[in-house]
Amino acid sequence: MTVIDAKGILYREINRQVKAAAQKNNCEITVTNVNGQRYIGAGLTEKVSIFIEGVPGNDLAAFMKGPRIVVSANGQDAIANTMSDGEVIVNGLAGDAVGYAMTGGSVYIKGSAGYRAGVNMKEYRDKVPALVIGNKAGDFLGEYMAGGILIVLGLDAEKGEPVVGNYCGTGMHGGVIYIRGEAEDHRLGREVRCIDMEDKDYKKIEGYIKSFCKYFQKDYSEVLARPFKKLVPSSNRPYGNLYAY
Repeated sequence: MTVIDAKGILYREINRQVKAAAQKNNCEITVTNVNGQRYIGAGLTEKVSIFIEGVPGNDLAAFMKGPRIVVSANGQDAIANTMSDGEVIVNGLAGDAVGYAMTGGSVYIKGSAGYRAGVNMKEYRDKVPALVIGNKAGDFLGEYMAGGILIVLGLDAEKGEPVVGNYCGTGMHGGVIYIRGEAEDHRLGREVRCIDMEDKDYKKIEGYIKSFCKYFQKDYSEVLARPFKKLVPSSNRPYGNLYAY
């Protein structure tokens, strides 16, 4: 195992050390005293586990393809930006645009996420990205979503408290959003519709929910005790009429 102390070190040097350790086939890398340094894990393809003690800066795991990153606290904006494979586990909150343009892999957030979570997520053939948010999500969840799976659990929300913000699914034209609890119509974008779950939907999200419960010590049966709603796009070309002559 390699231990990298990030205290007082600029992000370029931290990432150079992380990349060098990964290329030496060290299966575990721990980065301590992280305080806002950006791009940790960006572009890595090696099958390694990276444990981050502290709060990483923007673009954690950007363009990543393979590693597993575990964050002990919160994460800032654009976690898993354009990530195509691997796994990110955040034991706290996430900033804005988590999962931006993800094309594969999975991200698990214990707490809430900011604005535009899952914006422009997309899938291709058997590569289906997944983002699981343990509590609430801000405005524009799943904006312009083209594929993948978004799950919002609302585990710490008070009774009657909305778990998604306004404009949920605006411009969505692919993929699916699963919300534990109710999805109020006035919070949804015009491009999505809310429908009831089927057995196949629960089977589809079962593995992700079990992983979430395992990572954050939650009770799987309690999570499923509250019904889910499913948001799907009304069209795969929602703005087609704006550009057709």
